[in-house]
Amino acid sequence: MKNFRKSRKALSPVVASIILIAVTVAVSIAVAAWMGALTIGFMATEELKITNMQFNETDGIILSVRNVGTTPVTLNEDVLVNGEQETATFDSTSEGTIPANGEGTVYIAYDYDQGSNYQVRITSTKGNAFTYTAVAPSS
Repeated sequence: MKNFRKSRKALSPVVASIILIAVTVAVSIAVAAWMGALTIGFMATEELKITNMQFNETDGIILSVRNVGTTPVTLNEDVLVNGEQETATFDSTSEGTIPANGEGTVYIAYDYDQGSNYQVRITSTKGNAFTYTAVAPSS
């Protein structure tokens, strides 16, 4: 014990610098991993494009949709056509969920007038709204 108290040796500056750099690198890696995990949740986007709206006497309004976002979009069955609530059905392949970079079809049983303007608004289960406007063709 006496030798320990009398010894004035400390860590050399080189060893102290190496330890300090190692601790700094370890902390920076931990912070980078933590920040990366936080941003992954914010980068997922729901973005749906209605690419086409057709008017059919038997099916009513047919919407062709494409998911251009990074996460699947699940659509509600309730849609608005010119502000009126209607019920939509989906093609058998998507069943209302459009995968990222996927496509689907939405059918709305609706009696339309030829030559009239129609605005369709569909919403996802997360509450995002997607609208499209088209004019029903005249015969």
